[in-house]
Amino acid sequence: MLDELEQSGLGWFWASDAQGHLTYLSGAIAKRLGLPLDALLGQPLTAIFAAADREGRGKSLPLMLGARKAFTGMAARAARRPDGPVLRLSGQPITTPEGEFVGFRGTGVDITEEYTREEETARLARYDSLTGLSNRHRMAHQLEATLTAFKAQRRNCAVMMLDLDRFKHVNDTLGHAAGDELLKQVAARLTRAIDRDCEIGRLGGDEFQVMLPDIDDRGVLAEIADRIIAMLRQPYSLEEGRCVIGASVGIAIAPHDGVSREEIVRAADLALYAAKNGGRAQYRFFSGELENETIFRRRLEQDLGAALEGEQLFLRFEPIVAAAAGSVCALEAHVCWAHPERGIIEEEDFAQIVEGSALIGDVGRWAIAAAVQRAAEWPDSVRVAVNVPVALFLADDFVTLVGEAIETSGIGAGRVALEISEEAFLGDAALVDRTLAALFKLGVRLTLDEFGSGYSSLAYLRRAPFDAIKIDQKLIAEAERHDSRELGLVRAIVALAGALQMETIAGGVESAGLLAALKDSGVQYLQGGIFSEPVDLDTLAKEMAGGSWRIEPGTSRTRRAKRRTLLRKIQVIHDDYAYMVTLRNLSKTGALIQGLADVPKGTQFVVDLGGGQLAVATVTRSNGDVQGLEFEQSLIEDGSGGLCTRNRVSPYALAAAGTPLAALAPGKFIGVDHGAAVPKFGYAAQPRTEPA
Repeated sequence: MLDELEQSGLGWFWASDAQGHLTYLSGAIAKRLGLPLDALLGQPLTAIFAAADREGRGKSLPLMLGARKAFTGMAARAARRPDGPVLRLSGQPITTPEGEFVGFRGTGVDITEEYTREEETARLARYDSLTGLSNRHRMAHQLEATLTAFKAQRRNCAVMMLDLDRFKHVNDTLGHAAGDELLKQVAARLTRAIDRDCEIGRLGGDEFQVMLPDIDDRGVLAEIADRIIAMLRQPYSLEEGRCVIGASVGIAIAPHDGVSREEIVRAADLALYAAKNGGRAQYRFFSGELENETIFRRRLEQDLGAALEGEQLFLRFEPIVAAAAGSVCALEAHVCWAHPERGIIEEEDFAQIVEGSALIGDVGRWAIAAAVQRAAEWPDSVRVAVNVPVALFLADDFVTLVGEAIETSGIGAGRVALEISEEAFLGDAALVDRTLAALFKLGVRLTLDEFGSGYSSLAYLRRAPFDAIKIDQKLIAEAERHDSRELGLVRAIVALAGALQMETIAGGVESAGLLAALKDSGVQYLQGGIFSEPVDLDTLAKEMAGGSWRIEPGTSRTRRAKRRTLLRKIQVIHDDYAYMVTLRNLSKTGALIQGLADVPKGTQFVVDLGGGQLAVATVTRSNGDVQGLEFEQSLIEDGSGGLCTRNRVSPYALAAAGTPLAALAPGKFIGVDHGAAVPKFGYAAQPRTEPA
C-alpha cells in the first residue's frame, strides 16, 4: 500500500537522522526532482531543499529543523534546480521513549501548479499586467519604505513623474489595441533609458513614475530626463500604423523638496504640470515657486477668453531674410498679450500659456486673420508666415477661415505661408489629405515646420505639396555646439529639399559662425537674433517705408551663454556678512548684481539664489555699484529655460544644526545676522534703476 501511495503521487515521504541528514526519500520525489536517489541519501536536508519563495518571506527549513518542532506547509524546491517543481513539505520530530531526538519523518506533496497560480496572482497585485512594471500600489509601498529608511540614514532619493504627450490622440485614431502595444514599447524604452539602480512603475493610463535612490545632482537627473524624452519621442511601429508621441517629466528630490511620500509625489506632480504647460517634451525641477506659478498660469488661461474679446492680443513680426540677397522676403507673425494687470506677455511666454489651453484654436484663428490683414499693407514682395496650431489645422472650417482672411484683405494667396507642424500628420489621414489639397487649390504657400525634430518622415513630403521645409531650431542649436554631425544633417535636409524642389528655412540664428555655416550648407532663408528680434508695427512701418527692408547681420556678435534679464532681490555673503543686492541678469557661468559700492575685482561671494541654491562666485569686473560675477561651478538648465545649481544645501545638514527636518523653503535661503560680522562693503547711495 505504501509503494502504491508513493507511486501515485498522492503522498511522498522522507526521513532524516538527528544531524539532519536524509535517511529515506520516496523514489517518486527523487524522480520528480530529476535527481538520482543514491546521490541524495546521506546528504544534509538543507542542501537538498531550499525555500521556494523568491523574496524570502516564507519559512526557513534550517530554522524549522533546528527548532526540532513539527512544521507544515513549507514550500520548497530542489536546491540544485531553482526553477524545478515546488513541493509542500511537512515534518514531525521523532524521539525515543527516553526522550532522545533521533530525527524527522515527514511528507511531501507536489504543489507546482497551485504555487504558480498563487505566485502569478501575487505578481499581478504588485505589477502592471500590461507592461510588467511596478503598479501604483507597489510604487507607493516602495517609495514609502525607501523614504522612511533613507530619512534615518540621511540619504537622498529622486522621483520623476512622466506623462506621455499625444497618447490620447493615438488611442483615438489607431484604437485601444494600438495604445496598449504603444505602452509596452514605452515601458521597454524607459527601462533602457535609465542606466542606474531605480524602480519604474506605471501608475495607470499613460502616467509613469521613476524612483532613483541616492541621487540629488540635478545635472545628472537632467541628463537622464533628456535621454528619456529623446528616446520616447522616436517613432513607434505598430501593427495599426506608425505613430509619434512625446513625454513630459517632473522631478522632485527628497529631502530637499519633501520628506514624506505625499510631499515628494505632490512636488513631482507640480513639476510635471509646469513641464506640460511649458510646451511639453521637456523636464522641469520642482521649486517652491511652482505652486504660485501654477495658480497664476491657470488664471492667465482663464483670462485668455477675455483677451480675445477685449482685443488685448497683438502681433509682432520676425524677419525672414534671403541668405543670398540679405533682404527681408517674409515676416513671421508672433502673438503677444497686453494683459491689463500683468503687462506685456512676450511671444515665448504667451506660446507656453496658449499651448495647454482649450482656446488655442481660437487664438490661431485670430492670428491668421490679423496677420493676413497686416500683410496687405506691405510691399507685394514680402510674404506673411503664420504658425498653424494642430487643433486648428484639423478643424472642419480651417480652409474656409484662410480663404475668408485672404478675400477680406485683398492680398494674393501666394503671399500667405502657413507653417504646419509634422504633428498634424498624426491625425486622420483622409482629413489631413483633404485639407492639404484644399489649401493647395487655394494657392497659399505651405511650410513643413520643425523638420528634423527627431521623427521626420519622407512620407509627409510625398503626401503634401510643401513649398518649404523649416529646419527644427533644436537641430540648428546642436549644429552650433557640435558642428560636424548636425551640420551634415542640415546639408542632407537641404539636398532633400532641393531634390523635391522645396526651399529651406533655418531659424534661431544667433552668431556669425553659425550664419556662415548655414549659408555654406545651402540654406536659402534665415531668421534669428543676428538679424532682428520680432518687431512691433511702428518699427515695421519705418523699415518698410522705402518699399523694401534689407538687414545686415550683426557679424561682430558671437554666441555666449544666454542671459536672462532679472530684477529681483537676492543675498550675497562675504566674510559671514549678508548683503541684499539686485540680481540684474543670470547666465550659466555668471551673473550681474547691483547695489554695493567699492567692491574690488577678485572678491569672492557666496550667491544665495534661494531654495538652498548657493553658488560660489568671483567678481571679475566692477563698475560703480554694478559687479559682474563668474561662478566657480556653472549652473545648469532647469528644463524650461531657467537656470539652477546642481546641488543644494541638504536639509539633513540643517537638521543637524537644530532646524526641524523639512523641505527647503522658496526665496532667500541663508538668514545671516548682520550683527555677527562687520560689513566690508557699503550700499550705493543711489542705486541705478535703468537696465545695466
